[in-house]
Amino acid sequence: MKPLVQIAGILVLLVASSACSRRTAEAHVAAPAGQPANVPASPEVAAAEAPLSYELRLGKETFQHYCKICHGETGAGDGFNAFNLDPHPRDLSDPAFQKTKTDGDLKDAIQRGGSGVGLSPLMPPWGKTLSTAQVDEVILYIRTFKKTES
Repeated sequence: MKPLVQIAGILVLLVASSACSRRTAEAHVAAPAGQPANVPASPEVAAAEAPLSYELRLGKETFQHYCKICHGETGAGDGFNAFNLDPHPRDLSDPAFQKTKTDGDLKDAIQRGGSGVGLSPLMPPWGKTLSTAQVDEVILYIRTFKKTES
């Protein structure tokens, strides 16, 4: 019985040291040449590495649970189920779409669904599933989508 306890102890130590070394490796990312280690390379890099706010994290979680299956990971309308739908889901990352739709327009479409706002009935109404706060958080997250260059 004693060798089994020793093996279990060794496994616990290995897992713990692995987790610690991973955190240490992530914390010590090399700075660009000529740049001090504790100063970000540029504001763009600092913004990209900044953690999401609490509301954005909640919006992302809700989007991934309810919306990603059709709208895709980046909102491009290329989710797993998108190709089974006609018309395909809207590309939420399209800059023209982002400029023309207000937060109120998005909120209305999310809560009432596509048919509630004169669009595709394939977009379900989420107003009875999601709270007002959840809808607002999803909209906040959708506003972070940017069209990626191909």
